Amino acid sequence: MRAVQVKAFGGPEVLETADLPDPVPGPGEVLIEVDHVDTIFVETQIRAGWGREHFDTEPPYVPGGGVSGTVAGVGAGVADGWLGRRVTSFVRGGYAERATAAVSSLSPVPDGLDLRTAVALVHDGVTAQGVLDVTDVRAGDRVLILGASGGMGTLLVQSAKARGARVVACVRGERKAALVRDLGADAVVDISAEEWPETARAALGGSGADVVLDGVGGEPGARAFALTADGGRFSAHGAPTGGFAPVDPEEAKQRDITLFGIADVQFDESDVRRLRTAALQEAAAGRLRVVVGRVFPLTEAAAAHTAVEGRQLVGKVLLKA
Repeated sequence: MRAVQVKAFGGPEVLETADLPDPVPGPGEVLIEVDHVDTIFVETQIRAGWGREHFDTEPPYVPGGGVSGTVAGVGAGVADGWLGRRVTSFVRGGYAERATAAVSSLSPVPDGLDLRTAVALVHDGVTAQGVLDVTDVRAGDRVLILGASGGMGTLLVQSAKARGARVVACVRGERKAALVRDLGADAVVDISAEEWPETARAALGGSGADVVLDGVGGEPGARAFALTADGGRFSAHGAPTGGFAPVDPEEAKQRDITLFGIADVQFDESDVRRLRTAALQEAAAGRLRVVVGRVFPLTEAAAAHTAVEGRQLVGKVLLKA
């Protein structure tokens, strides 16, 4: 089968197309004929050699942790009824034409929902739904969202609004601002302006945000923490800047701010299926709009990583197997 390998840590150019043996499903597994592949920012960071204290990945390896496709084979102990079903799943080695997955990790794709849209929810649908649950976003909350025009940010804007929150979305540039306004944000703040925290505080109503959802990290995340209202909740779940927001736990304690981190959005298999199923059903019903910035052929994975790192596209960047 055709696949993409990282031959050495480095820039996008280290992604190379290769012919590899077809994977064989083991007991309790299925073989997925991959239709689309999800990409997430952390995959570009791992490829570059970042986070080696957290990830045990070593070249050569096939990147990719989430796919959509059709079940083409089953291993021992798996019912034949899975054959031909359209599914999404976490996998290892997803940048490929075929992948295996535990049957317990599969999420069936609802009728009427295409596989391209479904794969955009395989990671971000889970995390977005989970972050809102963990931080207990509810009606009347003032919610500040950093990275609001990205794959997960666009889902957070819509889902927080659906819960009755007032949403202030942080983006860079008018094109991204127009998108999140269209998705329902109550106010939009362009963080390319130096004075953006003052603009955000005014949009939040002066006393700050009840909930901050930081999918960016670094210096923007630190400035967003200062906008959290006393007694509020702050979630640092993203680090595309190269590190999570540097937050002082003592200050958080003094201000009665509850901190959440990436560990708080690591869910077990049953919760992943529940959260992903909820996102898929919302999308199938037309209540959740999935924004896809661009789809690249599998053979152009290097260009896809360049696009992800460049942050010029809105929404998701996907691969077509």
